Amino acid sequence: MKRIICFTLIFALSISAVFAFGSRDKGSKNKVTIYTSMYQEVIDAVQIQLRNDFPRYHIEFVYGGSGRLEHRIATEKAAGRLGCDILMTAEPSYSLELKKAGLLHPYLSKEAFNLAFEYDPEGYWYPVRILNMVLAFNPARNPKNTVPNSFYDFAHDTKVRGALSMRNPNISGTTMAALTALRDKYGYEYFDALARQNVQIEYGSAGPIQKLQSGEYKVVMILEESILQSRQNGSNLEVIYPTDGAVMIPSTIMIVNHRWSANRNVKIAEQITDWFLSERGQNAIVSGWMHSVRTDFPKIPHDSIPTSSIRENSIPVNWEYDPGQREQMLNRLEDRR
Repeated sequence: MKRIICFTLIFALSISAVFAFGSRDKGSKNKVTIYTSMYQEVIDAVQIQLRNDFPRYHIEFVYGGSGRLEHRIATEKAAGRLGCDILMTAEPSYSLELKKAGLLHPYLSKEAFNLAFEYDPEGYWYPVRILNMVLAFNPARNPKNTVPNSFYDFAHDTKVRGALSMRNPNISGTTMAALTALRDKYGYEYFDALARQNVQIEYGSAGPIQKLQSGEYKVVMILEESILQSRQNGSNLEVIYPTDGAVMIPSTIMIVNHRWSANRNVKIAEQITDWFLSERGQNAIVSGWMHSVRTDFPKIPHDSIPTSSIRENSIPVNWEYDPGQREQMLNRLEDRR
């Protein structure tokens, strides 16, 4: 068994090395690789539209959770070259970190003036999709008035103790962002309360949805898009927009600079960035159950509520927390479990 594990590890490291060094001397003509934490169903839909609009380009997506992508980028950076040309990650704090590290390319997009959310004034990163951390429940199992309707009650209502879940913040950047916002609002005592509630830690969104449907969980902290997708696929699960505010998370798009990029097609990456921020690109985003970042975009995701209504009652996030603070938060949460 140990030999199999060792072989698997060596193989994985070899693949990573090939990926990092494969195009060191020159880029690949007309190819752009995008690392993203978007769900595969959304990637598939977006890729079809990109192929139609950019038939001469080969645009490849590599999916991974935020934690895994960050680990991959750190490994590739140590090897001297990243394996991507564009990054679409969960939240702005990581963009600030990559900008500081000198990995990003500044680009002043022609679509910037149409954005409703903050972006880097030098063009190092832009919001490309809005994710909302909310609560969800199954009305067939538990009436809405019997489950927490706020993040505060999620951590303090003892009637649901042991029947709650959230994503693992080690691998989910959106969960880390939500916990950062809730720490700032309620203090570290909130983590103590979560521990007392015996909140279950999940590694994906499929588990919480299945367990809501079965009745094992009464309420979960989850991204709105996951529940909207399940509803469009026929489930009866419902979103609770917390009374103390959802956590709005602008996921970002960034261009890797020429020195670090995989294929060194920065000009193509600029065109793709413009596309994602344009009405056409945002239509693909909203079709993937996420909210648009544009001021002039009329559509909202299936079964959602207006973006402005969520924004009016949202919990702010300080995106300038450093990696040390993030590690401290994870340790505090783990210590209380």
